[in-house]
Amino acid sequence: MGIRIASEEEPNFDFYTSRLGIRYSDILKFYQSTVAKYPNFHLKMLHFFINTGIRDTAYYWNELSKCVKVYCELKAICPELDSLNIGGGLPNKTSLAQDFDYEYMVEEIINQIKVTCNAMGVEEPDIFTEFGSFTVGESGATIFKILDIKQQNDREKWYMIDNSFMTCLPDTWGLNQRFILLPINKWNDEYQRVFLGGLTCDSQDFYNADYHANAIFLPTIRSRRENLYIGFFHTGAYQEALSGYGGIKHCLMPSPRHILLDRDKDGNLITSVFAEEQSAESMLKMLGYK
Repeated sequence: MGIRIASEEEPNFDFYTSRLGIRYSDILKFYQSTVAKYPNFHLKMLHFFINTGIRDTAYYWNELSKCVKVYCELKAICPELDSLNIGGGLPNKTSLAQDFDYEYMVEEIINQIKVTCNAMGVEEPDIFTEFGSFTVGESGATIFKILDIKQQNDREKWYMIDNSFMTCLPDTWGLNQRFILLPINKWNDEYQRVFLGGLTCDSQDFYNADYHANAIFLPTIRSRRENLYIGFFHTGAYQEALSGYGGIKHCLMPSPRHILLDRDKDGNLITSVFAEEQSAESMLKMLGYK
């Protein structure tokens, strides 16, 4: 938990005791021993963050209740306090089967804050949130072409994509993150269970059911002359920031072409190229080769 302070001289000054914030039991003592001694500073916001994000679990509701009670106790000795940042994040949809009642959760959070404040005789705070990935996740998608098929053994058939998961979707490698995965074409063809591998020689450059909850079924490819494209959707949060464009990528895999989708004044879908695929020459130049 952290506190945010406004200064008459520096109105945007943020003050945190550490990267991990302050324990519940130390908030009041910290305010009285530190912040209250400086007349030019006014405590405006109490910020708490639950590392599991916002979930309909007993753990989350218990942590929220403790936070609101601390806010009410702090408000009693610090009348300038008027804002509560509930931190955490609403989950970004990673599967078409995922069912999360966003409306219920938002209404219940507001209701619990209201009930606790009324019970303790405290004016309800302004509520702030930090729903970063939920807000921007749906803005991005990553599309691959299946370059080849590899029969690993009697059981495993691998589809090889035309780039690297470690370059384009680093959370699949670093956090075993799932994304909505759909074929772009061949929807009416027969499907089969497959594993997905990247182009690098790295043994961790893959996306398959060993690390992700569900088996992968994609349209069957019977000939290397057949083109199959697949898309990973809701990648607009961390993936866009971590993989980005340019720079030296893992195993010198290039950043893919970046396409922007928009609608014109008539509502027609239009596209434009933000950046072409990164070239081998540009990466070599970054490494000092001319």
